[in-house]
Amino acid sequence: KALEAETTAGETKAQADYELFVKDSNNLIKDLQTAVASKSKASAAADADKAQASADHGNTVGELESLGQYNSDLHGECDFVLKNFDIRQKARLQEMEAIQKAKAILSGSYAK
Repeated sequence: KALEAETTAGETKAQADYELFVKDSNNLIKDLQTAVASKSKASAAADADKAQASADHGNTVGELESLGQYNSDLHGECDFVLKNFDIRQKARLQEMEAIQKAKAILSGSYAK
């Protein structure tokens, strides 16, 4: 009888240990599934952020290229103005002298 009681007690303890193991395993699996879902959601959010950042980068690069072209165009225009400044200034001075001469002729005070 003692052997039977000991065997029954051992079997009951083994059953309780097994149930505890299954319970702990199920809790662990549940926690790991929650962690996987959370990490999957974070990964998806990171992918979306990366896609948005890539699009923003592309737009910024395009805008910088456009601004670079605009800068180049302005530089060319300024170079043209600076290059021809002396010629234009001389032409304006000649125009002013001609206007003064015309005014003098029209007022009758021009001496040849």
